[in-house]
Parts: sequence; structure tokens; C-alpha cells
Amino acid sequence: MNSNIFKDIPDRLPEELIECILKQGNIQIERIISQGHMTPAGQWYDQDWDEWVILLQGEAIVLYEQDHRSFHLTAGDYLLIPAHTRHRVEWTPPELHTIWLAAHLHA
Repeated sequence: MNSNIFKDIPDRLPEELIECILKQGNIQIERIISQGHMTPAGQWYDQDWDEWVILLQGEAIVLYEQDHRSFHLTAGDYLLIPAHTRHRVEWTPPELHTIWLAAHLHA
């Protein structure tokens, strides 16, 4: 399979775009495209697996609930989110596409 992470991106994204680009064994890799999207108020992600993300384009702020630690990510920054670390996306810029590559590491 040959493709390009920066191709086939819609101009407007009413919802965040999440595409599985590889699933093999205990690993799932997704391309996520945000454009002003954030986790809805009062909601937190709490996953049973580790997730590693890298920002390929754009910016984002990720917040951990437990210690209120925030991470301002720009292109090239990556973050390991351990299993059961409640977190949320606080902000992505509405004027450009933020492109994430996420690896879900299922036990």
C-alpha cells in the first residue's frame, strides 16, 4: 500500500477526521486531522492502552486531568499518553489543518 499522509484532505472539516491507516497485531495507526476541533467541554479520553502521537503539521494543546499539565505541541513534537491517563485536546487552530499521526499500543 502506497499513499501520502498529506493527500486527500477536505478543505472544510465539520468534524475531526480520523482514519485508520494500519492495524496489525496490537498496533493501530491513525491519521487524525483537526481544524479548530477540541474535546467537548467536560469530557476526557481514558483509554485502556498507551497512545503515542506526533504532530506532523499545525498546533494543538493537550491537557492531562490529574495534574492539569498541558502540552503545547507544534509540528514535530510527540507525546506518549500512558494508559488511563485522562486527557483532552484543549485547542487546535481553526484556520489550518492540524495533522496527527497516532499509534495505539494495545496490550
